[in-house]
Amino acid sequence: MAWRIGIDIGGTFTDVAAVEEHSGRIGIAKVPTTPRDFGQGVIEGIRRGLMENAIDPADVVLLSHATTVVTNALLEHKGAKCGFIATRGFRDLLELRRSSRPDLYDLFQDGPSILVPRRYRWEITERIDAQGDVVTALATEEIPALIAAIRTAGLRTVAVSLLFSFLNDSHERAVGAALRAALPDVGVFLSSEVLPEIREFERASTTAVCAYVGPLLAGYLDRLSRATSRLGLPALHVMGSSGGVFDIAEALRMPAAAVESGPAAGVIAAALAGRQLDRPNLISFDMGGTTAKASVIVGHEVAVTAEYEVGGNANTKRWMHGTGHPIRVPVIDLAEVSAGGGSIAWVDPGGALKVGPASAGADPGPAAYGAGGSRPTVTDADIVLGWLDRGALLGGGLPIDLAAAERAIEADVARPFGLSVRDAAARIVEVVNSNMAQALRIVSVERGHDPREFSLIAFGGAGPVHAAALAEELAIPEVIIPPASGAFSALGLVATDLKRDYARTLYADLSQVDPERVADSFAAMEAAGAAMLQAASVPAERQALPRSADVRYRRQAYELTLPVEDGPVTRTTLERLASAFHEKHEQTYGHANRQEPVQLVNLRLTALGKLPI
Repeated sequence: MAWRIGIDIGGTFTDVAAVEEHSGRIGIAKVPTTPRDFGQGVIEGIRRGLMENAIDPADVVLLSHATTVVTNALLEHKGAKCGFIATRGFRDLLELRRSSRPDLYDLFQDGPSILVPRRYRWEITERIDAQGDVVTALATEEIPALIAAIRTAGLRTVAVSLLFSFLNDSHERAVGAALRAALPDVGVFLSSEVLPEIREFERASTTAVCAYVGPLLAGYLDRLSRATSRLGLPALHVMGSSGGVFDIAEALRMPAAAVESGPAAGVIAAALAGRQLDRPNLISFDMGGTTAKASVIVGHEVAVTAEYEVGGNANTKRWMHGTGHPIRVPVIDLAEVSAGGGSIAWVDPGGALKVGPASAGADPGPAAYGAGGSRPTVTDADIVLGWLDRGALLGGGLPIDLAAAERAIEADVARPFGLSVRDAAARIVEVVNSNMAQALRIVSVERGHDPREFSLIAFGGAGPVHAAALAEELAIPEVIIPPASGAFSALGLVATDLKRDYARTLYADLSQVDPERVADSFAAMEAAGAAMLQAASVPAERQALPRSADVRYRRQAYELTLPVEDGPVTRTTLERLASAFHEKHEQTYGHANRQEPVQLVNLRLTALGKLPI
């Protein structure tokens, strides 16, 4: 027998899904999440999954994990003590950011906290221009002073982001080589290795995020992999934000790629269910303990974006510019709201009922769980309304204290509004449903899709409970509740492929660029991707290297990503890409200008190691 195991950490429970490859048998184990040490809950969940399904660790062929370590470190400001080195005159690049603001009318809003304090940000004399030519030679004599400053500060990592290094990385690599030789215990992240793409701030931000979270991710994965190894399990793989897994070495080379690891797994599972049910157009809805996530699947294809911000309101309200730290890595296009089973209902100073963003989480959890929680949550409201079993959950493994749920709702909601407990519970559900409907609109209506042409697939511990009301709100004609819906994201971890994304900037009009330049750039990325897959022992027949490109109208500032057809890159290939862009632009924004020149910005390639289904 051959088993695949996936582990997903949620806000309340840690889920373990085991799938036997030949029979398709599925086993699920749930244990409480352990916020003080997530690894403890993961190992307990694995042990329970192995025991309850009589699985011999030697029979496990894939062990995949979705981790929240990266996101939590950014949200809680608990990253590593790191430094930042920039071209002279650009020391404050991380602080200056862009002019984007999440709220045009809020004059007192603050941006996210700066990951690297100014005292740990340094400059070096050098300059490369926008064509990749050296204007000012690298002042190598300044490097020893930087090394001494880093050593004195006791930094764990350093991010290096020099101007236009995506076109010419010679200066950046020279600095990196010197730092790595002199400071072997300090992690060095070069922007030319992390993100060789246009846009200085986004490239610097992504590199700084890697330096900030890298040591925490490394420590967590090291402890976890050693623990799983002692259980006799295979090497651990990590779910990436674009919907594929990679090994620990790849995760540590690009820690930012592990953002939104868990939500990505759920969307991948939804896409698989859509293929099995012949439902090409789906809106996936994942409601867990602390958040609700929505994504759209069109023609069986998962929507992916490179425009993502983490560490600010983007993670607790909805995606928007200016709320967090930009990371320019492919991320499954998600809208996320603070609306989960553990979200706490409260009355604001103006007398309005609110739900979230605070959550009871796993400790103490909803009042009905009888573990010390006293604040009313969405789960408590669902239990009072009879939408969840009032006696026990998890097949009888979690006894329910209905009286405690009623007391919490009575004290904090029913009494202030003069309502009965049942009416107050209904009001809580109305508020949280309204918040979640907004997330569904973001990924559908605001992306140019008509929800009436989609099916809603609902999962997560609380998703199926609220799915029908949300479908009615958006006139979605069909709701799909998959088996093992409470651990569906964990199932996605065993149904995904090995995946690594590569990108290079090639800035030119599609009508003028030499097709050979495009072909050469793709060839270089294909070589890197093939080497990664070979190192992971993926057979040639299960390797795939799909290509895509970021394109825009000449006078635009942001791009759309479209697939590039297989085969030799010819003038016809580029003309078809331009035509596809016009169509996608019209679908997304409601208009297109076929006389406007189309500009190529970035080339992208995904290395896929397809798992046997």
